[in-house]
Amino acid sequence: MSATSYDSSNIQVLEWLEPVRKRPWMYIGSTDERGLHHLVWEIVDNSIDEAMAGHARNIIVTMHADGSVSVEDDGRGIPVDIHAKTGKSALETVMTVLHAGGKFGGDESGYKVSGGLHGVGASVVNALSTKMQVWVHKGGKVYTQSYKIGVPDGQVAETGEKTDKHGTIVRFWPDATMFTTVTFDYDTIKTRLRQQAYLTKGITITLLDEFADTKYRFFFEGGIESYVHYLNRAVDPVADEVFYVEKQIDHVAVEVALQYKKDDYNEKTISFVNNVITPEGGTHVVGFKMALTRTINKYAREQEILKEKDQNLTNEDVVEWLTAIVSVKVPEPQFEWQTKWKLGTPEVKWITDRVMGEAFYDFLAENPKAGRQIIEKCLLAARARAAARNARDTIIRKGALEGSGLPGKLADCSSKDPSKCELYIVEGDSAGGSAKQGRNREFQAILPLRGKILNTEQARLDKVFANGEIKNLIIGLGTSIGESFDYGRLRYHRIVIMTDADVDGAHIRTLLLTFFFRYFRPLVENGHIFIANPPLYKLSKWKQTWYVYSDAQKEALIAEEWVTTEWIQRYKGLGEMNPDQLWETTMDPDQRKMFRVSIEDAEKADEVFRILMGEDVAPRKHFIQTRAKQVTNLDV
Repeated sequence: MSATSYDSSNIQVLEWLEPVRKRPWMYIGSTDERGLHHLVWEIVDNSIDEAMAGHARNIIVTMHADGSVSVEDDGRGIPVDIHAKTGKSALETVMTVLHAGGKFGGDESGYKVSGGLHGVGASVVNALSTKMQVWVHKGGKVYTQSYKIGVPDGQVAETGEKTDKHGTIVRFWPDATMFTTVTFDYDTIKTRLRQQAYLTKGITITLLDEFADTKYRFFFEGGIESYVHYLNRAVDPVADEVFYVEKQIDHVAVEVALQYKKDDYNEKTISFVNNVITPEGGTHVVGFKMALTRTINKYAREQEILKEKDQNLTNEDVVEWLTAIVSVKVPEPQFEWQTKWKLGTPEVKWITDRVMGEAFYDFLAENPKAGRQIIEKCLLAARARAAARNARDTIIRKGALEGSGLPGKLADCSSKDPSKCELYIVEGDSAGGSAKQGRNREFQAILPLRGKILNTEQARLDKVFANGEIKNLIIGLGTSIGESFDYGRLRYHRIVIMTDADVDGAHIRTLLLTFFFRYFRPLVENGHIFIANPPLYKLSKWKQTWYVYSDAQKEALIAEEWVTTEWIQRYKGLGEMNPDQLWETTMDPDQRKMFRVSIEDAEKADEVFRILMGEDVAPRKHFIQTRAKQVTNLDV
């Protein structure tokens, strides 16, 4: 197209809610399960805002049998009078106009703090739903309006019903053309609502599932103190006391609760801004950790637990063994993304630092026994870190971890562009041999593992360095590990776990996932970890071949008489597949099926890894017993 043909007709203007449907990921982060559930969070956040403002005490979330979700609160009810600027009902304005809502004024008529910060929540949900209906109970009357893909069916109307209730009910049906799935997960919603109940003292949140006929109700008068007790329910705390502080400075309210653990050294710090979880932290978390480190060092030196000759404890030392909730309420928070994953407001760092530092020092002084036990745990972490550093330095001196020599078993690829390179982690030399012969040598590297790797849930970093198989994996990745981890040196942007389709293969896969989750979390969070999906069966008839990935697929082909039971080959291991078959079914980018590993709920993932891979047998036994019927491919 020539430059002269470029005029105003080439400029596309997206009106009303069209931009949301054009680029939904800009508003809800993604169009997968995470994005689908973000619709629920946006509507629930609006009800939570009413609760934080002191106008609502009850919220009911219902998962309806027809796939829709409704959220009801007993707040003031969305205004229904005519809005001066739009000339439409305030209800219609909130539901159909981006950046419209009670989130911006900061006066008594709106919200001083808000989780649904940008005022886009309800309208975005409306745009991404085939249908939405809203009912407002206000002034003894009931008002309603319905929408299709964000467009009102008609004006806001009175139903004629008299009521003594007050509040808002929003029900929506997500648009299947906008999402990869429109099936809501009960446990995901339950976990989020439990968080909200902990974060808003005295509020009652009820979850109803019509399809399963289940009901859950949350009410926690103890707030985030109760939340810390809940998170540490399966471990022994260093001290029974939970540190807690709540204070407001310059319109920013800070609330922190924490407790150290005896046997679980994995840090668990969960942060929120205006009751919205911030998975990537932000300035409030930075301020919290600054104060925690400074205060522990100050108290330890005053008590002469740290001597003059001793180095200060680092941030990494003081957060091991820690469970903490950091919650701030900020009038106009600045987030790095629309989905509110990381807080960027600078002044919140210093306010959180001040509140935390003053209160935590008083806590240590008033609880000397707990203070000494906490510092002893931090010193233990420092010694373990020093041992790990020495182990790493020894390996580096021998030429490993820093890229001067790659593992002998690693069959590397020829490409040096990490964005194009893939590393297949393969179970055993037999499968490794087939993979090496069948791969595309330009961009696919193969690293065979010998047997089952170390369970890193039960091992500290110095033990991890000492394990040969894990050491080879660390060297192959190129990023190093621990304090010297460098994301920019990652050699492969796809890391594929490829194990046999049996119990041992599943165990090896779980061990590797544990390792990546605990020590290479950024690789998981940024979508670099994948799980290969090799076929379970090869079915043949009339010189035709079908590769089948489940027993259900196999039975369907047999039922349709495409094949008989006599020609069915069950792959017990990847080593049984010749190189051509392995390439065709599992490694060819044009035909293979792979699963990308992501973290939908870091808190839930942390708990599952601790239960399944930790030292305590009883929780693992209970976990397995309660889920035994869900197993579909048990190969014994």
